Amino acid sequence: MASTLKDVARLAGVSIKTVSNVVNGYPHVSAEVRRRVEAAVVQLRYRPNASARTLRTGRTGVLALVLPATHLPYADDLATAVVHAAGQRGLRVVVAHDDQPTSSGLDDVRTMPVDGILVGASGTLDEPDGPLAATGPPVVLIGGASHDQRCDQVRIDAAQAAEDATNHLLGVGRRRVAAIGVRATAAPQPGSTGYHRALRRAGLVPGPVLSAQHHRRADGYRAARDLLSGPDRPDAILCSSDPLAIGAMRAAFDVGLRVPADVAVIGIGDIEEGRYSRPTLSTVAVDTGFVAREAVARLAIRINRPDAAVADIIAPHTVLPRESTDAGTR
Repeated sequence: MASTLKDVARLAGVSIKTVSNVVNGYPHVSAEVRRRVEAAVVQLRYRPNASARTLRTGRTGVLALVLPATHLPYADDLATAVVHAAGQRGLRVVVAHDDQPTSSGLDDVRTMPVDGILVGASGTLDEPDGPLAATGPPVVLIGGASHDQRCDQVRIDAAQAAEDATNHLLGVGRRRVAAIGVRATAAPQPGSTGYHRALRRAGLVPGPVLSAQHHRRADGYRAARDLLSGPDRPDAILCSSDPLAIGAMRAAFDVGLRVPADVAVIGIGDIEEGRYSRPTLSTVAVDTGFVAREAVARLAIRINRPDAAVADIIAPHTVLPRESTDAGTR
């Protein structure tokens, strides 16, 4: 027998109205009460009656998640986490892939019967701002290197992540550090800013920052070949994503260099492939679960309060040293 709002309220020790407020994303609920209700929802496997809710509120209980089909390194992990976070609120998620989410692809999603849209920006370092909020359902941006103040956003601190990754390379004895970023522009970008900041604080001259068109292994391969074939070969490479870093490691092998003995490589994103590559890939891990929970929560607030203040939420990150930067193998 399906659980009801009354069952959830009884287990959580709150009123039915409070359960309804939590499930529907109303912000004025204490953190402790929200935690108890969400735990009860999970334990009882409560799912709201979508048809009844649509008739009562005019809402569908459905969110759309738009992901760049080829650009977002951790798209699969993010989609899984978003579906789980939305499910805890009794919401369903439709996942759409679009290579250029600022184009008509996002416009098509805006015409769908959804209550709100989550849009994955295409990178974590040296990326331009992602799609903007527009007419239609509210939009929350996931990722991106800097905050677009016209829409809610949950993102990594790209400058700090790059600085922490660069400091890790310096900490294992590297001194000629280069970087590979995506779509570098003439204007300073947060990722390259953090990279330059770490090197200058160490009294070192920053190396070149090569741009790549996308977060593809082939792009990392081509950029790394250029870096490693020149006369001033770096002894370390910071890559703006794990796929670029995996391509860079292959380039090092093809030009006769050893990773990490001759050149250390670190990425950003902690994709599964990097945990099983040879050597395993050092990376900056993003708390994808945190990103998904906060993005869904923010969208729920935006749906209920369209005039709420725009939020910029920073997700935690952690440097994970692995074999590709292991000083002990030099």
